[in-house]
Amino acid sequence: VQGVRLGSACAGIRKPGRRDLVILELAPGSRVAARFTRNAFCAAPVTVAREHLATAAGVRYLLINTGNANAGTGERGIQDARTCCDALAGLVALAPQAVLPFSTGVIGEPLPTERVIAGLPQALAALDAEGWGMAAEGIMTTDTRPKGASRRVCIDTSWVTVSGIAKGAGMIRPDMATMLAFVATDATVDPVLLDALLGRAVDASFNAITVDGDTSTNDACVLVATGMAGTPPIRSITDAGARELATAL
Repeated sequence: VQGVRLGSACAGIRKPGRRDLVILELAPGSRVAARFTRNAFCAAPVTVAREHLATAAGVRYLLINTGNANAGTGERGIQDARTCCDALAGLVALAPQAVLPFSTGVIGEPLPTERVIAGLPQALAALDAEGWGMAAEGIMTTDTRPKGASRRVCIDTSWVTVSGIAKGAGMIRPDMATMLAFVATDATVDPVLLDALLGRAVDASFNAITVDGDTSTNDACVLVATGMAGTPPIRSITDAGARELATAL
């Protein structure tokens, strides 16, 4: 996906030698939409991600760790999520609100922020447009294999890509549960339409499955449109390519 680079690192959050820290770097001007858990006891990173997404800063980085959900951790958890965003923002010279945090793993234990922060330079150094596979491994918890998909769609004689990775094996019932999913396209999409397309896609997929009847505290699905493919902007579902993009998503 043009305008997206992914990097991962072994930060020792889950266990030594295991990819457990992932960064997605988004091109300037990227549009971002998201859906989060409806659980009343949402985790600290969900709270912080919602806050940052609501600002006008413009999202440039997604920061994901596995091994620790930073859930049920109270005010300290909120501060820990913010500390990690601050650390990444400092390394890339951006405002902390340009970073959205996501965590998955053990519930009720403090996030080892020192390990997350120590792993950031390695993940940044590994940023690569072809890094989807390693990133898919880096967000796994109890998954037995990485999950990913990619589609190409022709819009106004030009090709755009839709690619995504996801994790989740247990604690799955409607409203996504313990799923994390990160999807990106290089099409140019109006932010209001982008949000509507994501809502429709999630309702027809993640919000329509049940594995074990349990809901999680951390689930999130993010959709990014970088606009780097150079296609005409899609502002309405009636515009050329809009329905093809929606189907691919």
